[in-house]
Amino acid sequence: MLGTQPEGTPMEEGCHLHIKIKGVPANSERYRRLVGKLIYLTHTRPDISYAVGIVSQFMHQPQEEHMEVVYRILSYLKLDPGRGIFFKKGTTRNIEIYTDADHARDRETRRSISGYCTYVWGNLVTWRSKKQTVVSPSSAEAELRAINKGVCEGMWIIILLKELGIQHEEPMNLWCDNKTSIEMVKNPIYHDQTKHVDIDRHFIKEKIEVGIMTLSHIRSEEQIADILTKPLGRTKFERFCGKLGLLDIYSSA
Repeated sequence: MLGTQPEGTPMEEGCHLHIKIKGVPANSERYRRLVGKLIYLTHTRPDISYAVGIVSQFMHQPQEEHMEVVYRILSYLKLDPGRGIFFKKGTTRNIEIYTDADHARDRETRRSISGYCTYVWGNLVTWRSKKQTVVSPSSAEAELRAINKGVCEGMWIIILLKELGIQHEEPMNLWCDNKTSIEMVKNPIYHDQTKHVDIDRHFIKEKIEVGIMTLSHIRSEEQIADILTKPLGRTKFERFCGKLGLLDIYSSA
């Protein structure tokens, strides 16, 4: 790794990993050791959460193709070894949640990838990138399941604040870039078409009606959670890293 050039992103845009029938086996012990350390690092580096989540799926049978992505993640970390989350004093006491899903991203199972990130008073506090447990027939349903996870995370944060003696009365704001998913929650006309996701739909709808949250549309270009659902190009990736509050403490800027 000493002679490698730093990479601008942890994973190449458009990259899809799977187990090849005639793939070259990688050193399993080394692979598991490296990925295990990367998993630990994701607790403070949301920018590598998606890539690490993907390579961690091949721990039982790693191949050289998978190991190359692990090395790329390490090369990316080499670019900014001092990068971390910067916490600033917030001017408002809002809870903001961004949720997204990449429909049928996994080519082996056709399950979608969910991602969410939550901000408390303007600072990133939690995030997650995870493959959904069931196959979603449409992108709107995949997004609905991602919204559900974001709502649960937001409610947990409100409970945590209450245990710390901080009362949060304002509704949390959840942002989704799929208009159809939002309509599925707000408009009962979709009921017959979406019976299989009715529990998710009613759960979210209930939280809106009692004033716990609002659900609003955001342009895909501004959807921060996109960084947690797929590998992005460097320009968009860096822009979202900035919005996540990631800064390099060794940078002269």
